[in-house]
Amino acid sequence: MSPRLTSAAFAAGGVLFLLYIALRPAGDDAAAMASTAWVAGHAAAMAGFILLGVAVLGLHQALGDRLSLRAALVTWIGAGLTLPYYGAEDFGLHVIAQRSLRDGTPALMELAEQFRFGAVPVGMFAGGLLLLAVGTVMAAVAVWRSGVLPRWSGVVLALGFVLFIPQFFGPYPVRVAHGVLVMAGGLWVAVALWRHAARLAVVAPRPPVGVGNAA
Repeated sequence: MSPRLTSAAFAAGGVLFLLYIALRPAGDDAAAMASTAWVAGHAAAMAGFILLGVAVLGLHQALGDRLSLRAALVTWIGAGLTLPYYGAEDFGLHVIAQRSLRDGTPALMELAEQFRFGAVPVGMFAGGLLLLAVGTVMAAVAVWRSGVLPRWSGVVLALGFVLFIPQFFGPYPVRVAHGVLVMAGGLWVAVALWRHAARLAVVAPRPPVGVGNAA
């Protein structure tokens, strides 16, 4: 995976995490969960987690050290544990909320609460987000040590994922600010990788004139 494709993955992933909270309704009631915006917002988050895993793997290819490889592995596991919960939030709760509103049976929303706070789903969800925090911190340390990219370029993204669980307990403006933080972190790494790719293009040896042109 080229540095420029990795850069695009970091940038797109960061933007998707901001879209997640910007599209997702502020409330957690049946009307919010039944909306198209609920589905779109959570789908953006799921795409963001997938792109994060791809991006950290591409970062390893750019840095080439063991720590960045371990960061990619931890990030992939974290995303794998997190995605089922987001999928159920996106599609399962959406269907329950629509049925609750259509049939006038608010008691159906108890099913949503049973899922959201069940020991197994919450454990997988929290464990996945913790591993994502660990993976992005490891990636930031690998960037800091490498000398390939600016030292601070991975720190903001790592901070965003360290704060991913705490931001759930804040008011909606805090959650929006967190989305901005994650987007800024993704864009910072993306710009650093893009510039790295440009430097590689400048110093790459070019074949002698006439080589490869023979009939």
